[in-house]
Amino acid sequence: MTHYFFDSSALVKRYVAEAGTTWVRSITTRSAGNIIIIAQITQAEVVSGAMRRKRDTTITARTAHATRLLIDRHASREYRVVGLTQQIVQRAEDLLELYALRAYDSIQLASALESNVRLVAAGLPVITFVSADTRLLTAAATERLATDDPNAHP
Repeated sequence: MTHYFFDSSALVKRYVAEAGTTWVRSITTRSAGNIIIIAQITQAEVVSGAMRRKRDTTITARTAHATRLLIDRHASREYRVVGLTQQIVQRAEDLLELYALRAYDSIQLASALESNVRLVAAGLPVITFVSADTRLLTAAATERLATDDPNAHP
């Protein structure tokens, strides 16, 4: 059993077919036995990505709607969701001083780092931070998280 933290750029691949989808689905399926951790904001970011693709006509309205239903169901039943706390916001602000990240990316990384602290304190291995954003992956690796990019698994 491995603990993975998925940001939205990686998790959206579970719901919308693109490079890395097969790999993401193999890790996130319940039968794989992995623990999938996401930030509270990830649901809205995934739905945003799906709706943008619907407007761009790269996916159907049906697929966009199914994505919303599935991400909500998975968040309540399959994923461990890290709530947005003042501590995470403060850490995100600290990360913004160190790295050229977008605000939500800093929230994603701060949530992953908070999750990692809890896991390591419980004697578990470091989480694997999964993102399709190379800048965010670099920051996560600098913060000593194991990282993986779904785009490296076409």
